[in-house]
Amino acid sequence: MDVDREAFFWQVRDGKLPPPRVAATLGMVITKVSAEDGVVEADFEGKPEFTNPVGNVQGGILAAMLDDTMGPALACQLRAGEFAPTLNLSISFLKPAKPGRLRGIGRVVRRGRDVCNLSGELYQGDELVATATATALIRKM
Repeated sequence: MDVDREAFFWQVRDGKLPPPRVAATLGMVITKVSAEDGVVEADFEGKPEFTNPVGNVQGGILAAMLDDTMGPALACQLRAGEFAPTLNLSISFLKPAKPGRLRGIGRVVRRGRDVCNLSGELYQGDELVATATATALIRKM
């Protein structure tokens, strides 16, 4: 695999660049990367500020966490000069998430020449709280 280890993802992963503001806001810490398999695992902080009126982490925040897990799963595989915006994002909420630690797993399901299919899961403890699928399009800068 001809991965660009100087790309933005790897610069952030290696501590050479700060993480994107949204990742910092979500308390994202990448815990595992497998460029070969197209898998990224990350921890997130479900902050009290992210809750809805009944005290659960708002669904849009959970969607952002899943997007910020699946996107890097593909980003770690990109070649020099490539980027991959998300075209479609579909979320299924399975169980309410409370404030606290959440763990995301993002995967590249299929990488075509231009179109990529991604999947993700978000856990709180051992409980699966949300799943997602996404389609991304590889573009040249």
